[in-house]
Amino acid sequence: MGAGDHQKQAHFGSWMQTFQGRAVYPLDMCPDDIDIIDIAHSLSMQCRFNGHTLRFFSVSEHCCLLSDACSPENRLWGLLHDAAEAYLADVPRPIKPYLKEYAGYETLPIPDEVKRLDTLILVNERDQAMSTPPQDWDVPTVGISGLILEFWNPVVAEIEFLRRFHRLLPESL
Repeated sequence: MGAGDHQKQAHFGSWMQTFQGRAVYPLDMCPDDIDIIDIAHSLSMQCRFNGHTLRFFSVSEHCCLLSDACSPENRLWGLLHDAAEAYLADVPRPIKPYLKEYAGYETLPIPDEVKRLDTLILVNERDQAMSTPPQDWDVPTVGISGLILEFWNPVVAEIEFLRRFHRLLPESL
């Protein structure tokens, strides 16, 4: 199928324009729609916790930090575990269970190690990027040892995400 063929077919939902100017249908994606440049750019521009942080902290930096914490065989999974958010947006964890249809579009068979670390990193992020919580979070008491947020600006976050992706891709094949 050529690049223009996908756009001529009937689709479910409306289309959106990506960073690179492509039309994609987020609720009716095909593999040719997915592009690492669009993913890296979008995640670098999205702030974690729906923007309720003390400083800008991107989904991209979150993914890079998680990837770095994973075992070598899961680092690419760690980097890409939130890739769907480039097309679906970052929905805060407390809301996701109530959006059953959303979960169906986002869900991938993510390795258990990545899921576990994605929960643990919340402790680091809460302690370093958020104001003092008014009540306890439903997370473990200890995060990932030694993990420090750097609060990259979007340009650095995009570059770092792509650097890791290109370094890890050959390892995952």
